[in-house]
Amino acid sequence: MSENCPVDPASHTTRPRRAAGPRTARATDPRFDEILASANDAIISIDEAQTITLFNRGAERIFGYSAADMIGQPLDRLIPERFVARHAGQVRDFSATPEASRMMAQRGEIYGRRRDGSEFPAEASISKFRGPDGLVFTVILRDITDRRAAEQMLRGAHDELEKRVRERTAELEERNAQLQQEIHERRRAEKQLAEQARELARSNADLEQFASVASHDLQEPLRMVASYTQLLNRRYRSRLDADADEFMGFIVDGALRMQRLINDLLAFSRVGSRGKSFQPVDLGTIVAAALGSLRAAIEESGAHIRVGALPVVHGDPTQMEQLLQNLIGNAIKFRKGPEPQVHIDARREDTLWRIDVCDDGIGIDPRFSERIFVIFQRLHTAAEYPGTGIGLAICKKIVERHGGHIDVRSTPGQGACFSFTLPDREEPPHA
Repeated sequence: MSENCPVDPASHTTRPRRAAGPRTARATDPRFDEILASANDAIISIDEAQTITLFNRGAERIFGYSAADMIGQPLDRLIPERFVARHAGQVRDFSATPEASRMMAQRGEIYGRRRDGSEFPAEASISKFRGPDGLVFTVILRDITDRRAAEQMLRGAHDELEKRVRERTAELEERNAQLQQEIHERRRAEKQLAEQARELARSNADLEQFASVASHDLQEPLRMVASYTQLLNRRYRSRLDADADEFMGFIVDGALRMQRLINDLLAFSRVGSRGKSFQPVDLGTIVAAALGSLRAAIEESGAHIRVGALPVVHGDPTQMEQLLQNLIGNAIKFRKGPEPQVHIDARREDTLWRIDVCDDGIGIDPRFSERIFVIFQRLHTAAEYPGTGIGLAICKKIVERHGGHIDVRSTPGQGACFSFTLPDREEPPHA
């Protein structure tokens, strides 16, 4: 058998019919017979005429022939027909070389042919020695069908893995491109936010300028209009007709409402810029001061105010009083009837204090729970409930300056509960 050609060596042998010299001696050795019998691989010997002289049990199992069938038969029976001619030439070439052995896969794949005509891939080595009757060639052959199948499965798994790696790489590249786009968009958004922040800063500066103008240039003439209108009303009331008296009342009322509006706008604009430095503030003392300012409204309405235990926090005492006065005043203003009930309590939530100002008044539709904190947003007409629509916007701005949050829980007709948080630390982030 030769390397180039698919050699289909044979199966097991009992004992060689034609063997000479040392081969004959070894073949009769019981130990040699046991080695041949126990070998899993096919061991086949042929003479120079390529006639089989040895065919072990491994060869019988692999090729499907018995040793009796194959001893004395040409090796061609074990070789696929397309390889027979080439194999004979390769055996002759090997016999002329000084090599004693070689692997038969060096010059191409090796195939064997079974008794049923089926072919199988094989791995084989061939050796030679010179006996009394000439050269003896021995082939040790192994059926590698299972190995080839495993290799094919491994190649398939490897190809599938490479495919998945390529797909995953493509996905990662696509995701990376998306991330790069997101980073670009985020940077652009940050740039826009920075520009908006600069615009907001300019707007705030303009608002401060407006506050200054309103404080000096608007309030003074407005006070003059209101004062002189009231003076005219007192002095000439009896000399004017009913329409004139009514018109005079409209003027006075409008001037006073304008003053309140300007004062509230000034208060709103100065929350962040004119606030005092933060310090320990006893909210119990602050609530007492707010109730003192609201004494007239409390007595007029018959309101019952219940104040629970309140903590000491860090903040602007003036703004804390303004915040609580606005919330308590709203609870009294938006009552359903006489003797409204107002409860003020506090509770600890992790690193925050939550302050609740709750009432049993007309309540607020949950749809408007965010809108009411926007400046100039009113849910009722001035005729129904007086005010400028700025009070809750001021409350929100004060709370945010102190690093907290304000919201409302309410059901129409069942009262409202305004809650705001204050960090339990000395210096809030926006102080």
